[in-house]
Amino acid sequence: MSLPIVKSPLRIRLARFGRKHQPLYNIVVAKKGSARDSLPIEVLGTYNPVPVPLTPEEKAAGVKAFKDIQLDFNRSKYWVGVGADVSERVTFLFKKAGLLPETWPKPHKLTQHVEKEIVKDSTVVYEKPRELYRKR
Repeated sequence: MSLPIVKSPLRIRLARFGRKHQPLYNIVVAKKGSARDSLPIEVLGTYNPVPVPLTPEEKAAGVKAFKDIQLDFNRSKYWVGVGADVSERVTFLFKKAGLLPETWPKPHKLTQHVEKEIVKDSTVVYEKPRELYRKR
C-alpha cells in the first residue's frame, strides 16, 4: 500500500513589481490559490531579470552581464524543508544559488539543467553525554 502524495498548500513563486517594461520580482511564499500580486506570507528575496549594464572597461575585459538575485538563504531552506512547493522559475533560481540539487524534483521533469554544486551539506555532530548528577 503506497501513501498518496500530498501537495502543499504553500508555494514559493515570483510576484511582479516594477514598471511597464522594467520588471522586478519578489520571491515570495504565498498560498497556492492566491493572486500573483496579493499579500504574501513572507518575502524571501528579489530578482531583477534585466541584466546590470556594464561599463566600457568591463565590456573590453570580457565580463559577462549578470542578473541581480538577492535571497535569504536560511528562510528559503526553511520553507523548502517544510515542504512548500517551488515554482519552475524559482526552482531554476534556487539551483543557480546552490539551494537545490541539479536533479530537483526528478530528472525526467527538468526543463533546464544547471551545473553547480550544492551549498555545503549539513553534517551530524555527536556530543559527549553529560552527567546530570554531581558525584559524591
